[in-house]
Amino acid sequence: MSEHLALIVDDHPTNRLIATTLLRKMGWQTHEADSGEAALELAARHDFRLVLLDISMPGLSGEETCERLRQQYAGRNIRIIAYTAHAFPEERASFLAVGFDDILVKPINREQLQALAQIP
Repeated sequence: MSEHLALIVDDHPTNRLIATTLLRKMGWQTHEADSGEAALELAARHDFRLVLLDISMPGLSGEETCERLRQQYAGRNIRIIAYTAHAFPEERASFLAVGFDDILVKPINREQLQALAQIP
């Protein structure tokens, strides 16, 4: 198990590249997935500590993927961050209610990511 193993889930390659680059500069090892289904498959094989999860994806939504990751990782220390352009107050509340730990609004920068990528 890696203490700094992260999964970036986004259907847009550029968004994955930005997050991956920033996390690697912060010392994280990263894996990428382009869908919720691919994320769940990777999560079955790795012990991720951090997941950046896009909300709007084809197939499984970010909310559905988050709920399934919480079930899959029950009892383990994992931080799941909604990685989205959606940030209205009512949306933030619904994201937190389905199991996200926090919300990271796109476009991201290193300071925002660093503040949220801390494992308690």
